[in-house]
Amino acid sequence: MQITLTNQQLVLSFDNTEIAFKAKTNASLQQSYFLFKAIGYNWLVKAGTPLVNTAFALGLPIKGLIKRTVFKQFCGGESMDDCDGTIAELYRYGIGTILDYSVEGEEKETVFNQTMEETLLTIKKAKNNPQIPFCVFKVTGLGRFDLLAKVSNNETLTAAEETEFGNIKNRIYTICKSAFNNDVRIFIDAEESWIQPGIDQIAEDMMKEFNQQKAIVYNTIQLYRHDRLAYLKDCHKHAEINNYYLGVKLVRGAYMEKERKRAAEMGYPSPIQPDKAASDKDYDDALVFCMERLNRISICAGSHNEASSLLLAKLMDEKGIANNDQRIYFSQLYGMSDHISFNLSSAGYNVAKYLPYGPVKAVMPYLFRRAAENTSVKGQAGRELTLISREVARRKQR
Repeated sequence: MQITLTNQQLVLSFDNTEIAFKAKTNASLQQSYFLFKAIGYNWLVKAGTPLVNTAFALGLPIKGLIKRTVFKQFCGGESMDDCDGTIAELYRYGIGTILDYSVEGEEKETVFNQTMEETLLTIKKAKNNPQIPFCVFKVTGLGRFDLLAKVSNNETLTAAEETEFGNIKNRIYTICKSAFNNDVRIFIDAEESWIQPGIDQIAEDMMKEFNQQKAIVYNTIQLYRHDRLAYLKDCHKHAEINNYYLGVKLVRGAYMEKERKRAAEMGYPSPIQPDKAASDKDYDDALVFCMERLNRISICAGSHNEASSLLLAKLMDEKGIANNDQRIYFSQLYGMSDHISFNLSSAGYNVAKYLPYGPVKAVMPYLFRRAAENTSVKGQAGRELTLISREVARRKQR
């Protein structure tokens, strides 16, 4: 897939596998091929998840196998220092890193505090470091899921819960203030729809406080929900009225099957778009909306969709906006869609890869979600396999 950028007299193509995989050795290409081949089978992913959980529960020695395969493909390491080699390698090709401490599903206050401290360390590492243009956190890494659900549903909290929620807000404030003080942009990740209202409110409060001069705090908007384009427009109005800069990371979303299942079981209308075409339309409309309001909005297009990525490049070209304008970033997950990331970077665009890290066992929920995403998103694993195969064949012909 490619487009011609008229003002630049440049053809931007995502079919150039030489550029896409120039950071990979022949051995690493083969390993990626076999991994995507495996996770392309939905039954294998579904069976593998409980098997791995059981193996960990029984204390079976599977950590090494996981670390050499799926963990190596999608994660930077078990610690922040483990990621240094990957960070440097990506930056060698003009691609930034978004350090993502991907410990999920915890319930203890001590763990929430540890996650806050780890996030603060990522900010410290990113300060004055062009290799790390953004940091990120999930609110469920800083507080209990069920409590966020109660807050989002406007339920009355007990005195203990009020204190607990206050702790969550204090952790988020501490992180955002540190990001502001260190001039480091930070993403607040989106989560399930039934806890998102509470997250949105906190994100809006943080943007109102810390985005007075430019976008430091970014909220994440999932366009596979049918109500989020309208929400984006409301956010822009709120930013205009309250005179702050709006930071948004636009994604399609990662909880589609879970959302539909819950809606069916509980008997409420699904928040998910009726089909992929509707999701694609809202995503692209969101890009257009933001690009027409760059005086107020900074965006990160978090997408593995080739058409949407090309659309954003085309909009920039039509408006005469420099490829490296700091208000606009493209982003993909580490280990996926290198044909998008590396070709965009080669053409001079701002690109950053999400690089998850953390102890293998603690990161497993993230890895399960990535594997499931590759089976549920139409053609994702197949596209990766096709491009890898093409590059292997190209190298053999040299």
